[in-house]
Amino acid sequence: MRNKRILILIGVDSLIMLASLVFVSLLHFFAEVDYPALDAGRFFICLGALFVLHFTARKIGGAYRSVWRYSNVNAYFSLLIPDLAVFPIYVLTIFFALGYPLILSTTVEMGVLLMTLSSRLTYQWYYLSSTRREHLCESEERKTVAIVGAGMVGVMLAEELRNNAKSHYRPICFVDTAPDKIGKFVCGLRVYKEEPSIIRRLRVMRVDEIVLAIPSLPPEEKKKLFDFYSRTRKKVKMYDFAYDEPSLTENGKRQLREFAIEDLLFREPIKVASDLTSRFYRGKTVLVTGGGGSIGSELCRQIARRHPKKLIIFDIYENNAYDIQQELRSKYGANLDLSVEIGSVRDRTRLDGLFAKYLPDIVFHAAAHKHVPLMEDSAGEAIKNNVLGTYNTADMAEKYGVKKFILVSTDKAVNPTNVMGASKRMCEMVVQCRRAGSNTEFAAVRFGNVLGSNGSVIPLFRRQIQNGGPVTITDKRIIRYFMTIPEASQLVMQAGAMAKSGELFVLDMGKPIKILDLAENIIRLSGLIPYRDIDIKEIGLRPGEKLYEELLIKTEELDRTENKLIFIERDEPLSRSAVEEKLARLREVVDAEPGVVRRVMMELIPTFRDPSEVNRTAESAEEMKIVSDPDQKNDDPREEN
Repeated sequence: MRNKRILILIGVDSLIMLASLVFVSLLHFFAEVDYPALDAGRFFICLGALFVLHFTARKIGGAYRSVWRYSNVNAYFSLLIPDLAVFPIYVLTIFFALGYPLILSTTVEMGVLLMTLSSRLTYQWYYLSSTRREHLCESEERKTVAIVGAGMVGVMLAEELRNNAKSHYRPICFVDTAPDKIGKFVCGLRVYKEEPSIIRRLRVMRVDEIVLAIPSLPPEEKKKLFDFYSRTRKKVKMYDFAYDEPSLTENGKRQLREFAIEDLLFREPIKVASDLTSRFYRGKTVLVTGGGGSIGSELCRQIARRHPKKLIIFDIYENNAYDIQQELRSKYGANLDLSVEIGSVRDRTRLDGLFAKYLPDIVFHAAAHKHVPLMEDSAGEAIKNNVLGTYNTADMAEKYGVKKFILVSTDKAVNPTNVMGASKRMCEMVVQCRRAGSNTEFAAVRFGNVLGSNGSVIPLFRRQIQNGGPVTITDKRIIRYFMTIPEASQLVMQAGAMAKSGELFVLDMGKPIKILDLAENIIRLSGLIPYRDIDIKEIGLRPGEKLYEELLIKTEELDRTENKLIFIERDEPLSRSAVEEKLARLREVVDAEPGVVRRVMMELIPTFRDPSEVNRTAESAEEMKIVSDPDQKNDDPREEN
């Protein structure tokens, strides 16, 4: 097939060379000039010279290696450069050998070059047009797209959409802010000015979708553009690298994609893992409790990439454990020594057997109950699983000589207002009190809410939108710190490599986000309009819930690590005996009514406060002031009047 294609190209080019020489010869014959016309012998010498010089140069330049239906600038240069190199050689050779006028042989060469390029362009245009028409006959009508950004990336997108016969999109215009482009045409598409009136214009033009094609767009600007173009009531997409897909960014491949959940943070992804971190886990036996959960499973993925000696997944929920087991086996096969064990961290005998069997070097303890309202109603279960489960696992880590033990904690442990947060604060105490007198290095890692994790608001909002709404939030004032699952896992991994003994690591997560803004943006991502297509309703704060989580990064209370995003809290740990006394008191009431358990926890944890007390003064809290006033949220100068 390839040889047939090359022979056809050579045949076409031969006819072009013959036609060019014949045409110029006829012009010379009928023109009144002093030079004699070419006789048959000299004609075939000129034609032979054309063939030899051009085909030799084009073969060397690789002109016949290109598939011209998909040709680009490089393909045309592979044809243009050899022909230009041959140009003077042919003209001078014919002049000195045959006395043929320079003007005529130059005209022959120009004819060959122009007709050859025209043939390639015509073929490419015909192929793309015919295949596009054929595809449109077989599929639904293509969606119209407005591209924001008429720069190099926007042009690449426009060309890709127009030249891809199977594309479901048809670009119809650009939108840009550059004065030298506005009102002009780029790739045959008009460039409109980005101004308030563009919203109405795009509606009139019946644009189906808007695509942001601006490289290295700062997070704040991305948010402004998303909010601005969402007012068209059309879906807003990005032409960008997939969120958190290093393989794509390394290959320099952009793709037309939806705004991801992670994009709702409107900040740069936090990268905390390092080469040093990767080397630390290589060749180690690593145990992850709660390895089937949102954070635990991502930890398993991160660890698997770092070539551990062995990875052990321990979880009480067999379905979750099975899912991550199948995923890792499919990806790594025999290259990953993987074991999955089912059991509970509440069961000391099961844990003892597990540690004795595998003798792990590193333990990530992610097993925990984390749902705030449910733990208010089942407070004893929070103590059994979170507090006593952590105590059991830490004991086994010391007994079997684990090198490092990393507890996954939460920002809800800071001045807790609910049983879940208080139980995690107790877990931190269990870990921190082992700073002295232990061969195992213990540490805890504290971070905020994780986007898309099991039990988070994102899946809830999506289900409510799919059901036609309304989207429910507990309070329109409520704010939270958010991070992505990969970010949280990288933080835990980095802390594990950095930990020495008893540290409590926290991450600079940037500014908090209003849950109301999050709900509105998720509705917009679905191509719907908040309050028009999908309503948002307040349902009141849940038991144990406060309007804001404590600011994790308060520099007067923290020490900076070598990673500028990771800090260590200055927190003087209790002694082991003091923690043991608290645990003994909890064991006495673990099967009591939730109210009793809660009351005892408030006695044992001085920072545990009633949420109503915190919420009464929430408006004056530093965390609440960080978030802009909702009345000013539409103060974008590009807003339509």
